[in-house]
Amino acid sequence: MKTNFSRPVPTVLAVTALAAAALAAASLSAAAQDTKLAPQQARISDPVIQADYDGYLALQERIKKLNDGGRRVADYHLSKAQCWLDVSFHEYTRNDRGPFPQAALTESEKLVVAMERGVTPLPTDTPLVGEAVMLRPDLWERARALRGEGGFECAAQKTACAEVELVHAGNEHAQQQWRHAKPYVQKAEDLIAQASSEASSCRDAAARAAVLPAVVPAAGATVAARQLWLSAEVVFEFDRSGVADIRPASRAQLEGLAERLKREGLVVESIELVGHADRLNRTGNAAYNQALSEKRVATVRDELVRLGVDPARISTSARGDGTPVVDCSGRGLSQAALRECLLPNRRVDVQVLTAPR
Repeated sequence: MKTNFSRPVPTVLAVTALAAAALAAASLSAAAQDTKLAPQQARISDPVIQADYDGYLALQERIKKLNDGGRRVADYHLSKAQCWLDVSFHEYTRNDRGPFPQAALTESEKLVVAMERGVTPLPTDTPLVGEAVMLRPDLWERARALRGEGGFECAAQKTACAEVELVHAGNEHAQQQWRHAKPYVQKAEDLIAQASSEASSCRDAAARAAVLPAVVPAAGATVAARQLWLSAEVVFEFDRSGVADIRPASRAQLEGLAERLKREGLVVESIELVGHADRLNRTGNAAYNQALSEKRVATVRDELVRLGVDPARISTSARGDGTPVVDCSGRGLSQAALRECLLPNRRVDVQVLTAPR
């Protein structure tokens, strides 16, 4: 099932282009599913789980190579491939028993294969994979409209991720209803709002450039640069807070973030770290989880500093177990499975505001 919006009747040339894209997509579909996760019931041993993690890391490396080859991180299709990968891994770590982790991973790989092969035009549809249902048609329509508006180059990254989060939310709603879908709907709302604002700012800047004469800055003068938000989510093993307790994919994500800052010459204006803990650590005393979330924030801060980030740019806070993104109750899970399900709550949210040099 795919999102379906009414559009004007296409011209003959447009039909030809769409047919070519459909044929290209069909030729890619089989080859794009090389990364296969182990069946959920088989994910009970370290070697099996590690093999799945290796698959995620390998696809992440292919996305990085596309960026190394010149495709912008903020490119719509590269962003969508990354966001599909992120939500797949997020649900995998939550022990999602449905088809969503594999389906989302496959969508990521389809886009990666298409970009690697230079397919044009690349698809812009966002299928409702797994068990996802359609939520918030207004946000879907706003995302579709943004793709056709001026300034979209500045809004592409957030638009792509908003569309993926809407699918993510639709899958959660089908599995566990609104309460579990709500955090991802909120993400999509925020991303669409930010995308709309960035597109508007981009249009305004273009309009000003069109009417103002070119100005060569004097030596030493500063030139205003468009700000860019980057983010990461660092998750920890149960009841742990050290560097060695960061899950491998999260560590790779953090290292990739620091590497990007250096590679693209981005100036870090601010980094906000917010630490969290899961409810299993409560032990009747909320102060325990508060302290644990503070330790996790300190660990991520120290790791960013080690990777070359200016500590003066980093601010931290901790919320204990007060703001979970998953609940996992009512599933009849074993203690070990429940710990894994609650992994997203054992996290440090990383928000980075940057600008080019």
